[in-house]
Amino acid sequence: MMNPVERVRRYLAQFPYDIEIFEFDESTSTAELAARAVGVEVGQIAKSILFLVGDEPVIVVTCGDRKVSQSRLKHHLGLKGKVKMADAYTTERITGYPPGGVCPFALEQPVRVLIDTSLRRFPVVYIAAGSPSSAAPVTVEQLLAITRGEPCDLCKSTGD
Repeated sequence: MMNPVERVRRYLAQFPYDIEIFEFDESTSTAELAARAVGVEVGQIAKSILFLVGDEPVIVVTCGDRKVSQSRLKHHLGLKGKVKMADAYTTERITGYPPGGVCPFALEQPVRVLIDTSLRRFPVVYIAAGSPSSAAPVTVEQLLAITRGEPCDLCKSTGD
């Protein structure tokens, strides 16, 4: 079985972008740790979170300093039912990545990807690249193209 970071690297090779994957000795499993490792503010870390809305899996990619509004998520998807964050086992089974290393593409199963508009505050954001000690810089436009994601406004800032 292919190493998840290598899977991300191979997937990226099909696009006309020169996206470098950085691997760190320290953990980048939270937005705060990733920001420290990369040397950017927490908001520039694009966290990919797997939610289950009813039985429907969906990945939301948002800034590390934002919190997903469950009501906005349900409204955007037009779905009813409980919204919950997937547990570690479900996350790995559906995405093929461990928590803290979830990359929003090259997924194990097809999953709808929503890209929060808060990411547009930054010229470049850093996504996890398959492991909890990896990061890759991308623009929001590249992220939308690579994931075929939907731009939407799903978050509130953690200060709200």
